[in-house]
Amino acid sequence: MLPINQTLGEYSELFMLLAAGTYVVAFLAFAWDMATSGKTAQRDASLLAEKQKVPAMAGADDGGSRVPPSSSSHSATSRAARVSEVADSSLAYTTRRAAARVGVALSILGLLIHAAGVVTRGVAAGRVPWGNMYEFCTTGAFLVVAVFLITLIKRDLRFLGTFVLGLAVVMMVAAAVAFWTPVGHLVPALQSYWLVIHVSIAVLSSALFTLTFSMGVLQLIQSRREAKIAAGGEDRGGFLRLVPSALTLETLSYRINTIAFVGWTLTVMFGSIWAEKAWGRFWGWDPKEVWSFVIWVVYAAYLHARATRGWTGTRAAWLSIVGYACVIVNFTVVNVYFSGLHSYAGLPT
Repeated sequence: MLPINQTLGEYSELFMLLAAGTYVVAFLAFAWDMATSGKTAQRDASLLAEKQKVPAMAGADDGGSRVPPSSSSHSATSRAARVSEVADSSLAYTTRRAAARVGVALSILGLLIHAAGVVTRGVAAGRVPWGNMYEFCTTGAFLVVAVFLITLIKRDLRFLGTFVLGLAVVMMVAAAVAFWTPVGHLVPALQSYWLVIHVSIAVLSSALFTLTFSMGVLQLIQSRREAKIAAGGEDRGGFLRLVPSALTLETLSYRINTIAFVGWTLTVMFGSIWAEKAWGRFWGWDPKEVWSFVIWVVYAAYLHARATRGWTGTRAAWLSIVGYACVIVNFTVVNVYFSGLHSYAGLPT
């Protein structure tokens, strides 16, 4: 067994701190984009709506005869309708927003620094860096941001930036304050190649669930806005003009949850195989095993209800959010307060 490199461990913690600081600035940039771009979109919609009224009034004064709208007025009408409702449902890039570009650039910088922190932690310990809650949380935050940035290559999900970077900052702060553990060797039960397979898939699935949680929250907010507009109420959406329709959010969330569910299924399966090799049984109703199964059941119910029972809209969003709440309980409450064979939080006592 290789000795622990304490110097690299200290560098890792420094990289984690720098990454968290960079994520905070990126979060502020995305928040500024939400505040300013939403107001700009609302202003443009009002201006276009005013231009739309001009030809209609001219036609009414002409003895009741109507003047056919010109192509330019028709274009203005279409643009006004599009801006006043939601962003492009195809999630294509249609606008250039300086603050959002800064947020993306800072997120990439933070991810590179974060990667250095994860790698140096692993090299310092001479193993994969996800053997306790601190390492699981920091690696999970890394994957959340990484998946978000990779998705940005094809789809404009910059409207999620505030939520994703905010959650990443919370995870990094929780890791540093509540779950910090000095770099060290794994306990004997974790010294297996199954750690790489089982935990890596679990971390990636949790990162995808984090993205769909953000989309679910936005879907609920956007649904409320759309219902208000449909009822003839005044649209005070602001930043929600940058967000696609609730249906678009729901569809994308469903697709990502499907992938994450497959990953979580593999997590439970590989965990059972590892349990048989380590303890001589596939399943023992350990608290961690129970809650992993609860998560699987909730997301299975979500996928089944949406696909076959017509559970769409807010009900589907709430079920997805409940599933993520179970993920949080499994990671925090079960790891810290429940004793069992999976008690590998690694927290100093």
